[in-house]
Amino acid sequence: MRALRPATAVALLLTGVPLLCAFAGPLVAPLLPVTSGAGALMPPGPGLPLGTDALGRDVLVLALTGGTTVVLLTLGTLALAYLVGIPLGLLLSATRRRWAALLTQRTLDVVLVLPSLLVLLILAGTGRRGVGWLLVVTALLQLPAIVRIVRGAAGAPARRVALETMTQNGEPWWRIHLVETGRFVAGTLLVDAGTRAVLVLTLLTSASFLGVGLPPDTVDWAVVIEQNSASLFLAPYALLVPAGLLVALAAGANLLVDRVADRTGAVV
Repeated sequence: MRALRPATAVALLLTGVPLLCAFAGPLVAPLLPVTSGAGALMPPGPGLPLGTDALGRDVLVLALTGGTTVVLLTLGTLALAYLVGIPLGLLLSATRRRWAALLTQRTLDVVLVLPSLLVLLILAGTGRRGVGWLLVVTALLQLPAIVRIVRGAAGAPARRVALETMTQNGEPWWRIHLVETGRFVAGTLLVDAGTRAVLVLTLLTSASFLGVGLPPDTVDWAVVIEQNSASLFLAPYALLVPAGLLVALAAGANLLVDRVADRTGAVV
C-alpha cells in the first residue's frame, strides 16, 4: 500500500475534521453531558471544555452542530451552478450561431461584474431572504465564470482535431459536443470546483456577517462567528473554534485541488 504524501495527508486532515464535525457532529452532540445553568461567556471548565458563547450556548456543541448548513449550502450552490453552467457552456462552444453565443456571454458578463455582497444586500433589502434565495443567487453569481471556463476548455486547439475526427466518423452531434467534450473539460472543472468552493464558502459566510444570510437563530459556524464578534477577548473559543473550522475546510479544499491538478495535469 502506497503511503500518503505529507501534502495529501495534511489536506485530508484539514478537510476531514470540519466535514466530520459537519456530518457526524449532530449525532455526537446529544450524547454530551448537559450543563444546566451555565451563563454567557463562561470560560472552559468541567462540563464545558470550550466554555460558552455570548448567548450562553456550549461552544463545543456549536462546533459539532454548526457545520451542516455551511457544507450543505456550499455543495448545493456548486451543484446548482454547475448543473446550469456546464451544459450552457458546452452549447455556447458548439453552436454555429456566433451572435447568439456572443449575446448570451455578454449578458452573463453583466452578472460577472456585479459586486457579490451588493447583490445580496439588495436581495435582503427587497425582502427576499431565506436559504432558497441565498442558494439561488449565490449560484447565479458563479454562473458567468463557469460558462467562460467551460467554453475556453471546450474550444482548446488540442480538442478541435478530435472533434473533426469524430465528425468525419459520423458521430452524433450530442455525443461529440456534450458527452465527449464534457469528459474532456471534466479535469479543469474539477480543479475549478475546488477553488470555487472556497469562493462560495467565503460569500456565504460574509452574507451571514452582514445579516443577510441565514436567520440569526440558525446554529451555523458563520452565524456563531457574527454573534460572538465582539467577544474575542472574553470568550475566544466561541470565535476561534468555528473560524478555525471554516479556515481548515477552505485550506484543505485548496490543497486537495492542487493534488488533483498535479495528478490530472488540469489547469484553470
